[in-house]
Amino acid sequence: MKKNHFCTCVDDQCPNNPANSDEGCTGCIEECLMKEEIPVCFYRTMEPNMDRKQDYTYKGFAAFVRKHKGE
Repeated sequence: MKKNHFCTCVDDQCPNNPANSDEGCTGCIEECLMKEEIPVCFYRTMEPNMDRKQDYTYKGFAAFVRKHKGE
């Protein structure tokens, strides 16, 4: 499957990357929900060149938003 035009994932080895799955983003979203995490694409919309070592939890995402949106 081709990568979605809006997909910002740079992990081409991930089986949940839309480029590696016929299900698009479903696998990624499902895995993140089970782990209570936010998908990387949400982070990359704010900071495209972000460091991949992030806290992907809901609380970590809130801190990332505050930091990158200046609030």
